[in-house]
Order: sequence, then C-alpha cells, then structure tokens
Amino acid sequence: MDEITNKVAQSSLMVFDLEEYYPDDYVVDLDISQWLLDGFILKESDFRAHLKNSDFSIYQDKYVALHCSTDAILPAWTFALVAVHLAPFAVKIIHGNKEQTIIDWYQDILNKLDYTDYFQKPVILKGCSKKPVPNQVYTLAVQKLL
Repeated sequence: MDEITNKVAQSSLMVFDLEEYYPDDYVVDLDISQWLLDGFILKESDFRAHLKNSDFSIYQDKYVALHCSTDAILPAWTFALVAVHLAPFAVKIIHGNKEQTIIDWYQDILNKLDYTDYFQKPVILKGCSKKPVPNQVYTLAVQKLL
C-alpha cells in the first residue's frame, strides 16, 4: 500500500490558522439579569447595591460581553453603570453577546498582526475545526491577507 502524502504540507501554500488566535479564556459573558428582581425588574437601589458588592476583578484583562439574557426593558444607564464598574479591570466591554465580543477580539488581534510573510503568496485560511471561529472573522481575515 502506498504511503499517504500530505501534498498541502509539501506545497508553497501558506496556512493562516484563525484558531491560533482564538480567545479561549479572554472573552467572558456578563449577564446583568442576575441583578434584576426575578431577572426582569430593575430596582435601582438593589441594582446599585449588587454592583457595589460584586467582585469585578474577576474580569481583569478580559473582553466582556455585557448583556441581559431576559426580555427586560432597561434604560441605557443600566449598562453604562455596569461598564463603570468593569472599566478598571476589563480590556474591552462590548454591549452584546459573546459571539460579537469574539469578533471584536479578532478585529483587534488581526489589526496588530504583520502580514508581510503572506504577501503575494497562496494562502489557506484555516479555522473552525476545533474552535467555533465566527464566520465574520473569515471576512475580516481575508481583507487583511489580500
């Protein structure tokens, strides 16, 4: 039987693997419904007390996806107030879900990379085999690699 040969590995193709930059533990979720009465009702004094008594240092050096998982109707200041408490610790606070925050993470990372090695070379854009790289990240990466 013939030996299996990886022709891609032997070719001049460059591989750009998006999974190498996946944020693993750097993007975290913060659902503010935990500080609402029954997850829906904002009682300002209780909300402020919860914020005051929470340990926001656990968000040190993290990208935080700040959202409310319930259909609670909240004033804009609700999220702004949480952001005030997060700001001393978090690298970035995104008002949105975790996927949006991962996309933002990638945008920041991709903006910092040097693409010189890939210039005018055939490139395979790899990802999503082991980690859930959002589809939008591929679009961001292609723009950088062109």
